[in-house]
Amino acid sequence: MTHKAAKLAVVVKGWPRLSETFIAQELVALEEAGHHFDIWSLRHPTDKKSHPLHDRLKAQVKYLPEYLYEEPDRVWVAREAAKSLPGYAEAYRIWRADLRRDVTPNRIRRFGQACVLAYEMGDDIAGLYAHFLHTPSSVARYAAIIRGLPWSFSAHAKDIWTSPDWEIQEKLAADPHGARFGATCTAFGAKHLRDMAQDPNRIDLVYHGLDLSRFPSPPLRKLRQPGDPLNLMSVGRLVEKKGFDRLIAALALLPDDLDWHWTHIGGGGLGDLLEGIAEDHGIGRRITWRGACNQPEVIEEMRRADIFVLPSRVAADGDRDGLPNVLMEAASQLLPILSTPVSAIPEFIDTGTHGILSDDAPRTLADAIASMAADPGACAQMAKAALTRLKTDFGMDPGIARLSERLTQMCPGP
Repeated sequence: MTHKAAKLAVVVKGWPRLSETFIAQELVALEEAGHHFDIWSLRHPTDKKSHPLHDRLKAQVKYLPEYLYEEPDRVWVAREAAKSLPGYAEAYRIWRADLRRDVTPNRIRRFGQACVLAYEMGDDIAGLYAHFLHTPSSVARYAAIIRGLPWSFSAHAKDIWTSPDWEIQEKLAADPHGARFGATCTAFGAKHLRDMAQDPNRIDLVYHGLDLSRFPSPPLRKLRQPGDPLNLMSVGRLVEKKGFDRLIAALALLPDDLDWHWTHIGGGGLGDLLEGIAEDHGIGRRITWRGACNQPEVIEEMRRADIFVLPSRVAADGDRDGLPNVLMEAASQLLPILSTPVSAIPEFIDTGTHGILSDDAPRTLADAIASMAADPGACAQMAKAALTRLKTDFGMDPGIARLSERLTQMCPGP
């Protein structure tokens, strides 16, 4: 059921992004629920591919200056115009206080982008909604204050765990400049934000869930026989928190009589390093690096694989996963899951019931892979249980309904 809603400005870090299907899924569903918005992206796309889901979105996509020096005239005109808007002086005061605690080019860029957003977004915008609590929320907050509008956010993982406490607390403040509400996709993250908020009721737990109508029915999987080749796969950016360095070390420890192959999907800055580590271990020929793929390609690979492996861990800077959507996507295809008990992953997977959660030490990971390979019957039962849990507890509709309600309360329609 749809309703007529006030128009929003949705601020995202980059659009489109292959690694952020959860955002595209949400925005498409919000449009179908009757919400109207423009998307304002802080960065231009870097992925060469996009998901079919992105093509379903009707919203107009606009790009703010990625770097202020690249569009000086646009920034200058916007800031001069913003000075005449009702909340500019207050936004400038707040930004200067933030800058004293975070003297970085990024902080300066956030205010310049906010001025452009406040000037260009149009008088029909009734409120702002940002995906991610760090940079996009800063831009949305400054712009909202300049225009005298309400704002809100959806927080995920890195933005919660790597933002300074003072900044989170001020964004959550129960005052006219704080977010009207914040949504986050894990109970683990929601508790952390509620503990920091003046009004914990402003924080909602909204699981992304999965729109199963976008996925094919799971394949009719034949039970893998001992001695058959073992096809492992992972999906995730090649960054520290995904733990692929430890997985490579684990693969090198697998028994000599196990005929295995690992396929990785995803981009990221550690690609050359990880490929080098694999070569040093002498297992490079048993690995396929597919790079960034769109969702149909990911699902096709999942339907061929025997085990999905995601060895998430906490990075040195505190960054960590929330509840990776790829785990639910694997479950949708009856693909057995091996992961780690980091962050919110146990909210979806009870180890031994819906998959296996292992310590990320290479020896322990290797033992878990070998154990799963030796008992395909148990893997099949866990995969069935994960699919049942996905359908029962992690559908998309309840979260979208709650988010739609919150946005409508923030900006009632005409």
